[in-house]
Amino acid sequence: MQRSRNTSAPMNPSLLSAGPALHLRSGGTSVVLDTTTSGLPTIVWWGADLGDVGDDVLNGLLASARPQRVSGGIDEPARLTLLPQESTGWQGTPAILGSRSGRGAFSAFSTTAISAGSTDSGANSAVVVSAVDVDAHLELTIELALDSQGLLQQVLTLTNTHPGAADDASDAVFDLVELAAVFPVPAAAAEILDTTGRHLRERTPQRHALTTGRYDRESRRGRPGADATLLLAAGTRGFGFERGMVHAVHLAWSGNHRLSVERTVTGLTQLRAAELLTPGEVRLAPGESYATPPAVASWGDGLTELSGRFHGALRARPHHPSTPRPVTLNTWEAVYFDHDLTRLSALADAGARVGVERFVLDDGWFRGRRDDTAGLGDWQVDKTVWPHGLSPLIDHVSDLGMQFGLWVEPEMVNPDSDLAREHPDWILGAGPHLPVSARQQQVLDLSNPSAWQHILEQLDAILTEYDIAYLKWDHNRDLLEAFSPATGRPAVHENVAALYRLLDELKARHPGVEIESCASGGARVDLGILEHTDRIWTSDCIDPLERLTIQKYTNLLVPYELMGAHISGPQSHSTGRRHDLALRAGVALPGHFGIEWDLTVLNPEELDEVAAWVETHKNHRDLLHTGRAVFADLADDTADVRGVIAADGSSALFTYTQVAASASYPAAPVTFPGLDENRRYRVRLTAPTAELAGPGQSPLAWTLQPIILTGRMLRSQGLQSPVLFPEQLLLIEFTAVD
Repeated sequence: MQRSRNTSAPMNPSLLSAGPALHLRSGGTSVVLDTTTSGLPTIVWWGADLGDVGDDVLNGLLASARPQRVSGGIDEPARLTLLPQESTGWQGTPAILGSRSGRGAFSAFSTTAISAGSTDSGANSAVVVSAVDVDAHLELTIELALDSQGLLQQVLTLTNTHPGAADDASDAVFDLVELAAVFPVPAAAAEILDTTGRHLRERTPQRHALTTGRYDRESRRGRPGADATLLLAAGTRGFGFERGMVHAVHLAWSGNHRLSVERTVTGLTQLRAAELLTPGEVRLAPGESYATPPAVASWGDGLTELSGRFHGALRARPHHPSTPRPVTLNTWEAVYFDHDLTRLSALADAGARVGVERFVLDDGWFRGRRDDTAGLGDWQVDKTVWPHGLSPLIDHVSDLGMQFGLWVEPEMVNPDSDLAREHPDWILGAGPHLPVSARQQQVLDLSNPSAWQHILEQLDAILTEYDIAYLKWDHNRDLLEAFSPATGRPAVHENVAALYRLLDELKARHPGVEIESCASGGARVDLGILEHTDRIWTSDCIDPLERLTIQKYTNLLVPYELMGAHISGPQSHSTGRRHDLALRAGVALPGHFGIEWDLTVLNPEELDEVAAWVETHKNHRDLLHTGRAVFADLADDTADVRGVIAADGSSALFTYTQVAASASYPAAPVTFPGLDENRRYRVRLTAPTAELAGPGQSPLAWTLQPIILTGRMLRSQGLQSPVLFPEQLLLIEFTAVD
């Protein structure tokens, strides 16, 4: 199909009168758009707030970004617009891919209107760009917004405006392949950071040189997956948590997706975020629209500043948890499937003894569920195990002053279940065969209204009958061949949308019920699921050495109060390693704190030790769940220093962990970032770890009594490291004295 190449579409007159540059400002961030570029506007600045600069400076910024024509190139050098297209000369990856029965694969969108407005953060912090491709019968809107923290969000909406009905012509339906949000990256970026992982070891960092070409991180698992990257970041060479300019993007979506970074031979670099669509998954009939999941991007001088914007945005939500996060005891590693009222009541007694505030009954309570091979889908209490229902246990837990929580996995079904036998047509699959089994289970098609309604009614009945304050909502397998038998089409997108609706409906029917997103541990961690749940389970691995890395890189996106972190038993169930209580508890301390351990085997002295850690968490909980998380970039990687600093800088709590034996003896001094450099802080070891700083042959002066140092001293020179054995942890408290 021949398309016009008109690149001079009219602009909004009010914007034209103000000049060709549009300046958005909020949260310490500026975004400047050049509204004159071919096709769609171009972002020419995304970073630190430029201040109230005049039109002359903004026009100069636009002029400074215009490229030269070069030999061997096209006559009008292509710009990295909000929608890079071949029709404007872009020779990298286009932002939109699709066709009508194979025809019209090259888009030619031109801007028709630009309307600027404001978010809650203030004037000129949002803009909507409207565009059309007349010959292709498509309309596009791109919404950009800066929030109060300086996060930049994009949502693109594509509408099929073909005049015919879907059955009138073969090209009336538009098959969308990809629609991506694009963010420019400064030329100084030279390195990429992302994360990979597996079950029991999520969020493992990896770095690469940023070279010419494209680097993709895809998830095709129907959920983000344990190997998914939370962020795709590009920054200056060697950027760390404390310093180095870095930009990153995240897709707020709980299904298949693709994050990319691409550098062209012209030196232009983009971060991209898009839902990863299966062919035939999004087919737009005339009048239908598709909106992308929000692509959310941040920047900072160091990863701490970058991640702080995400934390601030989450905490600013009206539905962000506002009450103290209850200390939780989960029964899984304590009893597994061995459910017995007497045993569980004793466990609840021990939990109350150490200060637990929420008791969660994990897998094994429902019909036919004696192991993980049967029962999923039959969400009624198993009367062979619980002849009087769950009330005796719930009443006992409530009488102890604790909330009660329950484990569910509503999106899954075991073939050995009444639900699967009665409704095989409710199971996702591409044909007469079932997809490859995983953990002896298949995936329920929640995009089927009947299946969705059935699960809603079962969960609603449980929440209505019992006093349940919390659901641990699991999702224990990746999706394969995720086609809906009801429609015969790929159904990952529709299942994610149905999940969101299901969570929202349950919360509407049962206000106050909190829901945790668990997915084989940390395989579904994203801003999309966090809009509908109240915390994520960070990983099924609670070995503290593994958790140091897992929690550090989960914290790039998720603040501590939304991050489940529990004390394991002395021997890790996932790694077999043994660790002291101080390491296990100290690593878990900043998060949504809990216990995953059979406390009934402890003697009174051991219970007192656990209770001391629970009390320590409660004493610092407000600081840990409202303050700014920081991580030190240390030259010696055998040590780990991380902390949380109060929003006003008045106090802080840090952990120092000797991860392994250092090549230095004694080890080099350790530094403490993020404190107010001009304030004086009293520094002291704090219980329950104060007595650990003493295996050296002579006392270390600052561990014997509190000392006073400035924030600048603590960041630049730090403190002489104590001589600790490997895998020991200290708590260090900082209190401003002026």
